[in-house]
Amino acid sequence: MGDLVNLRRARKAKARVAAEHTASENRASFGTPKATRDLTKARSEKARRDLEGGRLESDKPLKN
Repeated sequence: MGDLVNLRRARKAKARVAAEHTASENRASFGTPKATRDLTKARSEKARRDLEGGRLESDKPLKN
C-alpha cells in the first residue's frame, strides 16, 4: 500500500513553496538598486541598437 498523506499539510507545504517562489521573484526585481536596473536597461538597449544597426536589409519593403 502507499504512504498516508495528510492533505492539509500537503496543501500548506505547496502554498509555502509557491509563496517562496513569488518572494524570490520579487526580491530579484525589487531588490536591485535603481542604478543597477538603469545600467542593465541601458546595456540591453545598446545591444539592441547595435544589432539593428548591423542589419544588411531592413524589414521595410522597398517602394518602386
